[in-house]
Amino acid sequence: MGLMAGPTESAGQKAVTTAPAALATAAADPRAVAGGSSRLSPMRWLLTLSALAATAGLVLLTCMQFGTEHIGFAEEMRIVSLALREGQVGLESAGAAGVILMQVRLPRVLLAFMVGGCLAAVGVGLQALLRNPLADPYVLGISSGAALGAGLAILFGLTGTVLAFSALPLCAMAGGLLSVLVVYRIATSYGYLPIHTLLLAGVILNAIFSALVMFVTSIMEPNRSFGMMSWLMGTLTAPDYSAMLVLAAYLVVGLFVLFRQAASLNLLALGEESARALGVEVEAVKKIVFFTSALLTGAVVSVSGMIGFVGMVIPHAMRLLIGADHRLLLPASALVGGMYLTAADTIARTLLSPTEIPVGVVTALAGGPFFIYLLASRKGRLA
Repeated sequence: MGLMAGPTESAGQKAVTTAPAALATAAADPRAVAGGSSRLSPMRWLLTLSALAATAGLVLLTCMQFGTEHIGFAEEMRIVSLALREGQVGLESAGAAGVILMQVRLPRVLLAFMVGGCLAAVGVGLQALLRNPLADPYVLGISSGAALGAGLAILFGLTGTVLAFSALPLCAMAGGLLSVLVVYRIATSYGYLPIHTLLLAGVILNAIFSALVMFVTSIMEPNRSFGMMSWLMGTLTAPDYSAMLVLAAYLVVGLFVLFRQAASLNLLALGEESARALGVEVEAVKKIVFFTSALLTGAVVSVSGMIGFVGMVIPHAMRLLIGADHRLLLPASALVGGMYLTAADTIARTLLSPTEIPVGVVTALAGGPFFIYLLASRKGRLA
């Protein structure tokens, strides 16, 4: 036992001396803590995001070419140019290819990009908030609440519109919001927002709502239960323009709010007490990130169903590639998440065409092995 005392004491001294060093670094530049010793320069931020945005545009244009009828790049550019110059008249002159490209494929790739971007950004925020590398947009029970709302809408045949919005997304959104309020009420029983209680409340509520979803699905008529199962596996078919506009608004506002908290999220990586000592309003930050992430997740699930692994894997991949500074990590993850889901949806609708695979199956089959690779390459450590 005496031989072990030396190394243990040395490790303890190292941990003690590391904390003040981290606090000193945070005091000098609070925004650069999570990014390590190197600080994020404005030029690196601009170049990285510009490169990712250009790549995203190329991915969207490429994915629009594929489907039951392939449209070459030159033809695609001609149709896009006609639509931009002459509007609907130019689109009609482009013939069937123009209708397919601009009225069928364009809305779908835009929806996939927005959904993927939302999921990835929320994953970054929740992993920072919960300080848990396994956190994803569905960990707080929001998805199961939305699924229950959608299931009840399908069960009772609510297929109409309310104020120009489809009933199914509205019911799913309402279910997600109910889940958020219940989780928040349980977690704040003592007047503040403890992370462990928040996580446990989400897990428990997720189990309860998931059981109710299975019950609702089991008593549906066969044709309706098939639609419910397809929705649960994730689907981007028949995008609703009104729902897409709402999702776009949520994405812009949500990303802005999360980005405004990037410096605070960097400091939270040091721990709540250290962040509080450096002037961070920890409870306020936790509530802002929680509610913003919850609303974004509810909006996404309401239009696309439950699409897994995007919000878990993309933040990890980007953290390995560009570092953990949330000022860059948040927007970069949103762009890459959008590209990832757009590519996955293209595979889902073309691999066995005309049969369409649920996009959630593709993201799980691609994301699962990658996550296992991360675990193996980092010797079981993800944080």
